[in-house]
Amino acid sequence: MWKSALTLAAAQGLPRLALAAYPERPLRLIVPFAAGGNIDAVGRIIGAAIGPKLDVPAVVENKPGAGGSIGADMVARAPADGYTLLVGSNGPLTVNPFIQAQLPYEPLKDFTPVGMVGYVPHVLVVNPNVPAKNLAELVALSSKQGINTGTSGVGSATHLTLLRINAATGAKLVNVPYRGGALIPDLLGGNIEATVTEFSTALPLHRSGKARIIAITSDHRLALAPELPTLADQGYDNLVAASYIGLLAPAATPPDVMARLQKALADGVHDSSIAAKLKDFGVEPATAQQETSAGFSAFLRDEYARSKAAAEQAGIKPE
Repeated sequence: MWKSALTLAAAQGLPRLALAAYPERPLRLIVPFAAGGNIDAVGRIIGAAIGPKLDVPAVVENKPGAGGSIGADMVARAPADGYTLLVGSNGPLTVNPFIQAQLPYEPLKDFTPVGMVGYVPHVLVVNPNVPAKNLAELVALSSKQGINTGTSGVGSATHLTLLRINAATGAKLVNVPYRGGALIPDLLGGNIEATVTEFSTALPLHRSGKARIIAITSDHRLALAPELPTLADQGYDNLVAASYIGLLAPAATPPDVMARLQKALADGVHDSSIAAKLKDFGVEPATAQQETSAGFSAFLRDEYARSKAAAEQAGIKPE
């Protein structure tokens, strides 16, 4: 459709300015992780959301490496014309600055946020052989022996959530950092007792009885699994920690292009079919304010500050 419209405009002799109206070719959505993961899956839903609104294809390209930094740097260096966009999340935006030395881009300066799509809360999950059935029992058990708890690496989003759970509850969850895909198999096999991971990863394991979710780091119970308690439900201070997902453009992208992208994203994710796909994947929708460029920018600044404080408290140094 986009090509035929362009051909018709040319045939009618419209001015070159009209032919250059954004967008006139497909968009590239850079997912800075490998295909098949959670960010990749949501990135493809985002592409399906905005493509029809802009009347051009929105094609996902996976550019993995360095915890998301390679793909993010590629977008930071891309022309600021609205055709190369980043499917952004915790790692490349608000975690890597505190664990990777000489990061080649500045997350808060080198991108212009389009809008936040939503977030997937983290959960604390145990092997079913762990005798604790709730958070209080797990805290008590950990005080005696510590609980070996897998995360996706030192300084990762899930590691920072583990530290915040310890601070909020007095638990002694001992970080066991993983790289690669062995974390969940090790949990199921009993090589570790617990893990902090994303809700969408843990829910099928919980419902099959292969693992047990102890708490969800959200300020409310989730419609997809209302039986799962928050920390506040169990008598502790509330804790909100999640893997967020949003769309970003290179810095200096023109305001008119940003306006079109923001409207396409906001309208697209509210289409019933797209909203249903996001819900089924466990994505909690962003607020109306977070869906805006200014709102997502403010969210990222706050998240950046939280990650920095947690990393400093834990003595994590960039390497």
